Amino acid sequence: MPKYAGWSSTSSSPPCCFSRATTRRPSRARSCPSRATSSVELGGRRALVTGAGRRVGQAIAVGLARAGCDVAVHYHGSAAGAGETVERIRAAGRRAELVRADLRDAAVARALPDQAARALGGLDILVNSAGVMREQRVEDVTPQGWDETLDLNLRAYFFVAQGAIPHLRRTKGRIVNLADEAAFEVWPGYVPHCVSKAGVVMLTKGLARVLAPDITVNAVAPGAVLPPDAWDDAARQRLARTTPLRRLGSPDDVVRAVRYLLEGGDYVTGTTVVVDGGRLIR
Repeated sequence: MPKYAGWSSTSSSPPCCFSRATTRRPSRARSCPSRATSSVELGGRRALVTGAGRRVGQAIAVGLARAGCDVAVHYHGSAAGAGETVERIRAAGRRAELVRADLRDAAVARALPDQAARALGGLDILVNSAGVMREQRVEDVTPQGWDETLDLNLRAYFFVAQGAIPHLRRTKGRIVNLADEAAFEVWPGYVPHCVSKAGVVMLTKGLARVLAPDITVNAVAPGAVLPPDAWDDAARQRLARTTPLRRLGSPDDVVRAVRYLLEGGDYVTGTTVVVDGGRLIR
């Protein structure tokens, strides 16, 4: 067992947890400061959720509203879905504001948090969930297709976060990025997507390191939550059978992970919570 300052190999107490039987008190220089645990109440918080017009982004926006947040609902092409998101948020008794932006444009992405903060009167939370996922053989990937995937799935996350920094510093805010199981394993038909999501994991670590202690930055990596719409029942059942927990995930599974990082993750930053039913260990 490795020896730490103030912790002998025969001690049953880890560092900072000295028992009364300890005869040698740690010096002030070596003592570990205590940090009171705390949770964040989401009631009245103001959140920007990108890609909130469909699928998981929509579920997160509605889930945060049900937890008490007012939400800026970002969309680009999914106008009808974004309108549905707004209706569901308002039905939950919370404020919803539509914000449209093409996040492939870095300047537009950087300006989005300002737009959201003006609409909501401030900003406490950013959830980066906009993205694209295209199946394509490596031999068929074009420079344009590569750029479209990386620009929306990775570069946009950086510039939206960059624009949010002044607002979130004022409110001791939080950022949650949507990564993917594909960040940790290769999907042969989705190589650009895998690369982009692996980048999100490292981006999360980098931002967390730079923005601490004012802003926490974490990621959630969903697994088999919402298979492509084109999949038939047989494909979905096969996916469930090959998942250790023997079921597909649901958007609610992702929402719960996001809420943990926003509400209870006071001492968590720079990490990625994988919500995949155990697929990475299969």
